[in-house]
Amino acid sequence: MKPSMKETGSEMLVDERPAEAIGHASIETPIGWIDVAATDSAIVQLHWHHRQPKQRDASPLLDEACRQLRAYIDGKLHDFDLPLEAAGSDFAKSVWQQMLAIPYGRSRTYGDVATTLGAPAQVVGQACGQNPIAVIIPCHRILGANSIGGYSSALGLRAKTFLLDLERGQGRLF
Repeated sequence: MKPSMKETGSEMLVDERPAEAIGHASIETPIGWIDVAATDSAIVQLHWHHRQPKQRDASPLLDEACRQLRAYIDGKLHDFDLPLEAAGSDFAKSVWQQMLAIPYGRSRTYGDVATTLGAPAQVVGQACGQNPIAVIIPCHRILGANSIGGYSSALGLRAKTFLLDLERGQGRLF
């Protein structure tokens, strides 16, 4: 089952304000640390860091998120199954839903998503940059028409390239 933002019919119930995270956990990857934040009921943020984040908490949801992230990084998991609560505008949420529909190892361009949503590619790129749950909501799968595009994280394009290579089975050494 793919993750999705809380929905009723076709309307998302996610507020535009970020939910207050009550816990954080992290995993180490070959290129840096992933910090995941959650409430009691949903993952609300995921960020890349150069160093291990200082705050570490335990909860069944954070433990499961870390287990799934480790399995993903190890190439053993292709689809996350976690409750997500991503805060953003209605348009940003529509872009994130498009990202969630892109299969593992595949990609789309900013222009493809823009055409689907009837919006300019630039605003699709901005919504990608506002994604609070990168990796799980796979913004790395959105590329420029003639380039890799951008990636908002402390590790920048290094993280995007790592994730794309991981999903394509190309495993670079860093």
